[in-house]
Amino acid sequence: MKLRKQVTVCGGAIFCVAVFSLYLMLDRVQHDPARRQNGGNFPRSQISVLQNRIEQLEQLLEENHQIISHIKDSVMELTDTGAVSPSGHLPFRSANGSWVLPFDGRPTFLAVKPQDCQFAVGRNGQADVQMLDVYSLLKFDNPDGGVWKQGFDITYDPDEWNSDPLQVFVVPHSHNDPGWIKTFDKYFTDQTQHILNNMVVKLAEDPRRKFIWSEISFFSKWWETADIHKQEAMRKLILGGQLEIVTGGWVMTDEANVHYFAMIDQLIEGHQWLERNLGITPRSGWAVDPFGHSATMPYLLKRANLTSMLIQRVHYSIKKHFASTRSLEFMWRQAWDSGSSTDIFCHMMPFYSYDVPHTCGPDPKICCQFDFKRLPGGRINCPWKVPPKTVVEANVAERAHLLLDQYRKKSKLYRSNVLLVPLGDDFRYDKALEWDQQYINYQKLFDYMNSHPEMHVQAQFGTLSDYFSAVYKKHGVAQGSRPADYPVLSGDFFAYADREDHYWTGYFTSRPFYKSLDRVIESHLRGAEILYSLAVANARHAGMEGRYPVSDYALLVDARRSVGLFQHHDAITGTAKENVVIDYGTKLLRSLIGLKRVIINAAHFLVMKNKEFYRFYQTEPFLETVGGNTREHLCHKQNTHICTVSEHSFEHDMSCFYSNNLSSPLNLFFSLPILALSSSCTLFHMQSIKRKDDPQEVKVQMQFMIYGTRPSKDKSGAYLFLPDGKAKVFSWFFLRCLLASQTGFDRVSPEYCVIVSRWGARGRNAGVDGYSIDITTMVDIRDQTNKELAMRLVTDIQSGDVFYTDLNGFQMQPRRLHLKLPLQANFYPMPSQAYIQDSSHRLTLHTAQSLGVSSLESGQLEVIMDRRLMQDDNRGLGQGLKDNKRTANRFRLLLESRSTGNKMMDSATTSFPSVLSHMTNAILNHEVLALPILPKRRGIPPLQTFAPLKSILPCDFHLLNLRSIQSQDPQSPSAHTALILHRLALDCGLEAQNLGFNCTTTQGQVSVPTQAIKKSNKWRWVL
Repeated sequence: MKLRKQVTVCGGAIFCVAVFSLYLMLDRVQHDPARRQNGGNFPRSQISVLQNRIEQLEQLLEENHQIISHIKDSVMELTDTGAVSPSGHLPFRSANGSWVLPFDGRPTFLAVKPQDCQFAVGRNGQADVQMLDVYSLLKFDNPDGGVWKQGFDITYDPDEWNSDPLQVFVVPHSHNDPGWIKTFDKYFTDQTQHILNNMVVKLAEDPRRKFIWSEISFFSKWWETADIHKQEAMRKLILGGQLEIVTGGWVMTDEANVHYFAMIDQLIEGHQWLERNLGITPRSGWAVDPFGHSATMPYLLKRANLTSMLIQRVHYSIKKHFASTRSLEFMWRQAWDSGSSTDIFCHMMPFYSYDVPHTCGPDPKICCQFDFKRLPGGRINCPWKVPPKTVVEANVAERAHLLLDQYRKKSKLYRSNVLLVPLGDDFRYDKALEWDQQYINYQKLFDYMNSHPEMHVQAQFGTLSDYFSAVYKKHGVAQGSRPADYPVLSGDFFAYADREDHYWTGYFTSRPFYKSLDRVIESHLRGAEILYSLAVANARHAGMEGRYPVSDYALLVDARRSVGLFQHHDAITGTAKENVVIDYGTKLLRSLIGLKRVIINAAHFLVMKNKEFYRFYQTEPFLETVGGNTREHLCHKQNTHICTVSEHSFEHDMSCFYSNNLSSPLNLFFSLPILALSSSCTLFHMQSIKRKDDPQEVKVQMQFMIYGTRPSKDKSGAYLFLPDGKAKVFSWFFLRCLLASQTGFDRVSPEYCVIVSRWGARGRNAGVDGYSIDITTMVDIRDQTNKELAMRLVTDIQSGDVFYTDLNGFQMQPRRLHLKLPLQANFYPMPSQAYIQDSSHRLTLHTAQSLGVSSLESGQLEVIMDRRLMQDDNRGLGQGLKDNKRTANRFRLLLESRSTGNKMMDSATTSFPSVLSHMTNAILNHEVLALPILPKRRGIPPLQTFAPLKSILPCDFHLLNLRSIQSQDPQSPSAHTALILHRLALDCGLEAQNLGFNCTTTQGQVSVPTQAIKKSNKWRWVL
């Protein structure tokens, strides 16, 4: 049994393939030894140097996948030597002295309990409003609605509030983007610090004044620079209820491109900061600027103990429909929740924007008159040509009645007599004058309204939670509970359109190089977090805490915050100015260098057989990144174990390489597996896929397409996708197919070739990655003008108008192709995978970076891989997308057979990946970390395999993170560790006879903690 467990752990390492190979890149980036020692701090003045390094990073990311393949094949080649572990232990030294990782030749097994299949089968929730149905119901026309252009005329009976007065909460706010037109630091210096400094003074002048704040990245930076008196004054405002921290994330995260690992991590970072410095936990969520809203976000907020949330950027036709049915407030439920445990109360803002002209009521011409920053003589004015007026005794009655009319009309769109009126905009309240203008004038209006009972209104400043609490109180329910007759909604709010046919679907792909880099660094961060937590726990258990470099924790914190910052809705989206993107890149590269050091130091400590010989020398690391001629390596499968293996020569069975010329906009690499598939490769594209265990061959053609942008004044830009029609076939000019042999690569027919290959098992198990086709597209469109490059898969799968995309790598969302909508409206974010299926097969495209995807015809999947656009799209950025980089987009294409005898019932609202699909996605996004051991004059010290788990996790559990929690000293960890596990729902109706790994499930039960840290840490279950 012990041997079986060891072999099982070892088998898991086969399909762990690549993240640490990226450290080769970092070694090449760090040419300056002094810079290597100081952690890679980049002088901000050397922008040209940074540009060169980013160019190097592009090239090195391109090499990453080939290096990964070499490592994988080196490990697999060990099986051909017939080496057998004499004692059954992992690893062992062969006769030539190298480390060998033995493999178990016995068949693997799949033991998924029926109850774990039912866990997914029974995951169909009941909702009053299903967004898929809403899309089918609406015409998506855009008639002129009058003063509310995208809505309708609102009327009311003046007497209807006589018995139940209207209660109004005006909520001042300032939306601060942590990078967009300016960098994060520039925004802070120019504006944000002044907003917070003024806040301390101006809120204290009148206890009736309220305010809300969201971005902890800015707030923490201000806190660190504020003196003790300002800190105490701010703490008093928060504890006294005048200032509310809403959401509490490091940033107001994007919800389309982000992976749920990063969504959770930036939320934890913000909440931990608030708990440590202020002792508070946020109650309400505030998301006014993400470009569409994912169903993952309400789930995470609910799990973080928030009770209510607000959203803004939703398609204008959906807003109109919800307003007409008074459904703008609802309980947001996960589609797979058969009960109500995931419900969270959600408020949707009804109008065009979150600025003052679009928040007091339906008429922006009137609402703008109550934005007192626009008083005559200021820097901004009202575009409707009617300016605000200072409220004085002579006009207060007229002004109050005019504003109350808007309040009453807006309240008619909701189901209670409690009304929310935000009062703010981007970077507002940076001048003390504006605080006086807004608060003094509004207080005069409130005083007049409240002192005239015949107006039947009670108006005041409030926080977001003040508003939600009043709604719950009005309906007589507890905080976060469902008020009577309020609808339950399931689904998401993509794609977003703010007017006409202007769909914000371009940013799903914009700047794919940085989207790819973000995912790589997230994987490094996860690996560093896990190894660091294990190493610190082991050091404490061994009484060696003083000798382990606990100071590495500062590097972890820096990386957490840099990754968290990049999840901002103008960062990972690719919608910031070029110099801001460079600044994000600087921070990410610095973090990557720091994470390398954390991983090296943690691995060093964990594999030392005799910890008494452990010595830490920062200038002389024990391990190095992959490179050089070193023979000994460590491999780290991030949620299993660390072992040691040796290098061997490698071979490829076949690769196809396509290229136009040296300046080709696209190179394509196939790595076709040896066990599970048969494939035909013809000119320009793949033609078909056939599984060895399936007699049916499935047509899968790969095409490359080009979109232009429309010739009218409205063109595609960083946010918008406005194509000039259907895509056109991309023309190829040159083709080479390379066949691999044991002696090397031979060129075959440089103009044309057809290759049909059939492979056998060759006596070895190919592992999980043997069931999917590894595809890398090397895209470079820097010589193109207003073009968007797409990869289209054309199959004979009868998928109809239904396809499936993931939300944040967390769950799958069914989609429908709507011909009544323009082409660009049918694209959706694809952070990790998309698939199509019929009664016989499912074809899944897994991705290592977030991109836009659609299925424009039955049997098709289409991915936008890069966009080069020469103009702004009039959404505030002021630039096009002209800083493209040569980018490797990495995919895995997985074909699965659907069982006729054990097929899960297809649901219109839910769908789940198979266990094989989950694992395929894991090996694509969390690959092997390989470290060579540096030669020492005294020889290599005795090493050991480190396996922290007593037994492997069930295969329907994913270890998302093992995160050391900060102590009161932000530079060091506490004794607490956050274990974050994700139980995966499985579609058991997909056949998997031999997965290449042992898979068992346990009905959701898992034994924790690990043997390595159970004696030294307290555990906190976060997810």
